[in-house]
Amino acid sequence: MYYINGHKLDSATTEKDLGIWISHDLKASQQCTQAYSKANKILGVLNRTMKCKDAGKLLCFYKSLIRPHLEFCTAAWSPYYVKDKVLIERIQRRFTKMIPHLKNIPYEERLAKLKLWSLEDRRVRADLIEVFKITHGYSSVTLETFFEILTLLVSHEVIKEVKEEKNQHQSMTSFFL
Repeated sequence: MYYINGHKLDSATTEKDLGIWISHDLKASQQCTQAYSKANKILGVLNRTMKCKDAGKLLCFYKSLIRPHLEFCTAAWSPYYVKDKVLIERIQRRFTKMIPHLKNIPYEERLAKLKLWSLEDRRVRADLIEVFKITHGYSSVTLETFFEILTLLVSHEVIKEVKEEKNQHQSMTSFFL
């Protein structure tokens, strides 16, 4: 328990900071639920108000009004539980079903026809881009902040043995071809 000027401070199990909900055990489920809720409401409004279900127009609205809620600051809260990933992806699944001629096609095919990536693939891509920036010095974050660099000292004899084993394996496999 903490006190300030003799007054007991309330404890909280979740905290919102910079628009991201994080729990006391650093799980992002609350953030996933909040992002899903906001995006789902906007998607519902879009579905009710758009009479013309043109794929191009809907896609433009989705990318500008809905997807930002699902991807806001994902480097800090990227979902790692399957239930959270499925919850977030459910919005994009629902959106792709709004387009009449894609309604009865499997999700992966709908994504391909709309030239969209799954939200999970987009998060992985964003993480890889960030790692690239860090490793090549394009980020203010230093490499040592997230990665431990291991240097291996290998003697010439070990390299020679590995090369000999590789050559031996290649000659054995080519014999049977």
